[in-house]
Amino acid sequence: MVHFENPNITSMVSTIGHQMGCKMNSPPNSPLLFKFSNKRLAHLSPFPLQSNHKRHTIISSSSQNQTPQEPITTTIQTQLPKTGLCSVKFLTMRDCKLGISRYPDFNYNAEGGKGTATGRKNADNILSKISVSFDLQTLYIPSLTSVTTRFLGLPLPPFLKIDIVPELFKGTIDEETGQVDLEFRAKFWFSGGSIYRAPPLVVETLLTSEESRGEIKKGKGERLDGEGKCRLVGVATIEPIDDIFMNSFLGLPTECLADMNAKISITASG
Repeated sequence: MVHFENPNITSMVSTIGHQMGCKMNSPPNSPLLFKFSNKRLAHLSPFPLQSNHKRHTIISSSSQNQTPQEPITTTIQTQLPKTGLCSVKFLTMRDCKLGISRYPDFNYNAEGGKGTATGRKNADNILSKISVSFDLQTLYIPSLTSVTTRFLGLPLPPFLKIDIVPELFKGTIDEETGQVDLEFRAKFWFSGGSIYRAPPLVVETLLTSEESRGEIKKGKGERLDGEGKCRLVGVATIEPIDDIFMNSFLGLPTECLADMNAKISITASG
């Protein structure tokens, strides 16, 4: 039973009851009592009815507290290897050797020889190698003469001279390990005063701070030290030339050993 004490509400309910065909008995000046379906009353009444059943609302704390995240963008930057230029200076020193065929080696003082080059360095290279190509206009190697060369402890005869004319001198220098590998090609001109001048002997080899070995000649180099000093060796094969005397005297074809004591200085450019 629903009990209304407010006259306005009583009048409204009475009107709704007549519209719905409900029978109501209402004594004068007495509260309106009637049986009414809670379900239908809830449908018609402007006032919400409270249910005895508790409504449980479950809110996910994870979804409630979670705020939308912006997509994460990862940028991968690829760094290109950095390159730099450097100046390379090459000096030949005392205590060099030149060996040919089965003859004893010539003791050769090459002090005064020099050359310059522009090296290209890869700053990200683990081995720290520098590529160099020496300028032939600045490259000079002293001639073998009675002043610079001794054979079996004696100076060369005054009339005998061997000029060295470089045609190629390039390769790599490893600052970290001290290893040096330089391709070397030159023409060796033998002459005996103004009377005799033979066609040039072409010597082509790899001058290295490691080991160079042929069938009859061999040499062992030395890597760059803290002062830039090194020993470069290379064994080359000399082919016969258009000269019967030289071919016979030297036993061409044969091998030649170049053993060069040198100093290399590297300076960063800029």
